[in-house]
Amino acid sequence: MAPQTAPGPDRPLLDISGLKTHFDTPEGTVRAVDGVSFTVPRGKTVCVVGESGCGKSVTARSVLGLVEEPGRIVAGSIRFAGEAGDEPVDLAALDPRGTQIRAVRGGRIGMVFQEPMAALSPLYTIGDQLVEAIRLHLPLTREAARTRAVGLLKRVGIPAADKRIDAYSFQMSGGMCQRAMIAIALACDPALLIADEPTTALDVTTQARILDLLADIQADTGTSVLFITHDLGVVAEIADEVVVMYLGTVVEQGPVDAVFHDPKHPYTRALLGSVPRMGAGARQRLATIRGHVPHPSERPDGCPFHPRCDSAVAGVCDTAQPPETALPERQRVRCVLYGDTPAAPAAATVEGAQS
Repeated sequence: MAPQTAPGPDRPLLDISGLKTHFDTPEGTVRAVDGVSFTVPRGKTVCVVGESGCGKSVTARSVLGLVEEPGRIVAGSIRFAGEAGDEPVDLAALDPRGTQIRAVRGGRIGMVFQEPMAALSPLYTIGDQLVEAIRLHLPLTREAARTRAVGLLKRVGIPAADKRIDAYSFQMSGGMCQRAMIAIALACDPALLIADEPTTALDVTTQARILDLLADIQADTGTSVLFITHDLGVVAEIADEVVVMYLGTVVEQGPVDAVFHDPKHPYTRALLGSVPRMGAGARQRLATIRGHVPHPSERPDGCPFHPRCDSAVAGVCDTAQPPETALPERQRVRCVLYGDTPAAPAAATVEGAQS
C-alpha cells in the first residue's frame, strides 16, 4: 500500500510510488529497486538507510533520471510538485535526456554526490562550473552569475570566496570540494536537495561541519532534503523521517523518533542493535547482522530478508513477500510479524535499539 498523497498545498513535495528500476544484463534482469514507495514532505529531511547494495543510491538517481544504461525505470511514479500549488509532474514518465527533466535537474532539484573529487571536473575552475550551473537555469549575464557564485561559496562557508572561485578542485581539500558541490546544488534555490552519502569520504570533524551547514541551509531556505546514508548516527542527528531499505524494497518507514525508539522490522532492529554504544565494555563483542546482502539477481523468494532473519516464520516468510502494514505513530512496516498473517509470532524487542 503506497503512502496517501494529500491534496492541494498540503501534498508532499516528492511522492514516490511503486518505483521499479531494473538493469537488463546478459545474466538476467537485476531488480535494483523493486516497488519503492515513500514521500518527502515540504521543509523536512527524509533519510534513506540500509546496507550497501540495498538500492538507496539507485532510488535517488532515479528521481533525476540519472540511472546509467542498461538501467531503466520500468514501473511506478515519481511525482514532484516544485511549488505548493503546482500540479505534480511525474518525473518517471519524462525522457531522461529531454528538456523537461533537464529543467528540473539542477533547477528545482539539486544533487550532492558522495565523491566531490570525482563529481567536479579538474579541467575547469570551481567558478566556471558554478557559473555554468547558474546560467543554465537563470537568465543572468556571466558577470551577474559570477557575483551570485561568490555569494554561494560564502554561504557554504568557503573562506576567501572571491579568490577560491578561481581555484581548481585538486587545489582544495575534500571538505572544501564538498562545500563547493553543495554550492552548485543550491545554485538555483532548489525545492529539494538530494544528498547521496555526502559525508562518507570525510573525516568526522568535517562531516559534522557539513551536516551543520545542511541544517543551516534548510532552516534558512525551507529546502527539503532527501539524504542517503548508511550511518545511523547521522540519521539520528538530522532526520525528520526514516525510510529503511533492504534489497530494493522499503521494509520500514516513519518518524525518526518512532523508528529509533520502537523499531518494528527485524532488519531495522538488527541495524540499530549493531551500532556501537558509549559505555560498552572494551572487550564486549560488537553485534552484527549474520550473512550479507545478496546480489539483486540472487533475490530469495518471499521476504528478501528472511535468510538473515532470526524471527523468520518457516513456510511463510520464504514463500511470499509480506504486505505493508500501517501502524500507530505513522510507522509502516512490511513484515509478517504484523498485520493479519495467521499465527505470526509477536515481534521481539531489541534492548537498547534507540538513538
